[in-house]
Amino acid sequence: MDIAAKNRQIANSYYNLGLEKAKIRDLSGAAQCLKKSLHFCKYQTDARNLLGLIYYENGEVADALVQWVISMNLQPENNLADHYLDLIQRKPGQLEAESQAVKTFNQALWHAQNGSDDLAAVQLARVVSAKPHFIKAHLLLALLYMRREDYNKAGRSLYKILQIDKSNSKALYYMSLVKQNTGRAEAEKRRMVKAFSHRQMEDDDVIIPNTYKESTGLSTVLHVILGLILGLAAFYVLVLPARESSLNRQRDDELTGYMQKLNSANQENDTLMEQNEDIKSQMEEVQKQLDTLTTGNTSVIAQYQSLIWVLQDYRTGDMVSAAKTFADASFDLIEDANIQGIVTNIRQEMSGTVYQTLIDRGLQLWNGGDKTQALEYFLASLKIHPDNPEAMFYAGRLYQDAGDTENANAMFDKVVGEHGDSEYAQRARNARGY
Repeated sequence: MDIAAKNRQIANSYYNLGLEKAKIRDLSGAAQCLKKSLHFCKYQTDARNLLGLIYYENGEVADALVQWVISMNLQPENNLADHYLDLIQRKPGQLEAESQAVKTFNQALWHAQNGSDDLAAVQLARVVSAKPHFIKAHLLLALLYMRREDYNKAGRSLYKILQIDKSNSKALYYMSLVKQNTGRAEAEKRRMVKAFSHRQMEDDDVIIPNTYKESTGLSTVLHVILGLILGLAAFYVLVLPARESSLNRQRDDELTGYMQKLNSANQENDTLMEQNEDIKSQMEEVQKQLDTLTTGNTSVIAQYQSLIWVLQDYRTGDMVSAAKTFADASFDLIEDANIQGIVTNIRQEMSGTVYQTLIDRGLQLWNGGDKTQALEYFLASLKIHPDNPEAMFYAGRLYQDAGDTENANAMFDKVVGEHGDSEYAQRARNARGY
């Protein structure tokens, strides 16, 4: 078996394991298996599509879109990723709503970092109400509740996370702290001890009855008196000192227990303080990443969205919209090598043939009498190739026919001034009137 076939076999094994984990809502474990599957075979589109679904289920829409766009370019036909992308595009304002939720989360994160916990909690409650599966928002909300020692509410937020992803490591750790502070950990431990500490009687166990001997009335009275005397003696000699010693030991044990609990609480407090510092650092890093992902029209999400629209226009044959969208968009924040390869191929095709195709189509429309649509094609060609004198001249002529003298003269002057040696320079001078 060659190396490529062996890698595909390993990738399929990891995919099947990830699929099984996803079925039982072990989403974190499933995501790890699927990433390993893609490590061995990046063309495993089933693994990539399932990883996108897991990201989408966790509220990470941007990461889901990345996986589905890559999948579509690796397998353009018969790909479920096309269906997932279509579902998102058909929902009015879906991407805008996702972006708004992320922005609100960022604001809550900023307020939490600057001590406005109540305001941050209100904003996070609004986010998880709109997006119940946004795990990062649930985690931050649980931490805010824990910081103000409202462990019951923190437990409810963490429980919702574990319903979505039962193996989320951070949620499990925070839940253990919540149980310790609410007494539930000790109660669960007692129930476990009680459940496994009872021993049933076996067949050869024998219950031995107490023996007794009949006594006369006088001996009974003597025994009672003797018993009273011995009982009093034993009480003063044995029981009373033992009882006093027992009470002293009990008091010492209680004091020791209180000291241990106090030490444990101090240790937990130190741990939480260290954890809080780590979380602040993580929050700052997440803030930077989310700002890059969501802020403005040049964000990563906006760039991926523009690329999706370009590919969609390509598939439908709307080359004017594809050219305009591609020319107005920037793809510098996309780091994935596969996606950058797609952008490079589109840019080469636009600069190589598409701009001239738009000019030819514009001339056909002009000859057919549709001057408005023809002008759109010439301007779209200039979006791709701004220095093309042919498209400038034709656009100027159509502006001139429409009575837009200012734009027409600007086009003619640009042809004459920047491309004086071209065949369109003299035609531009004649049209300009000099």
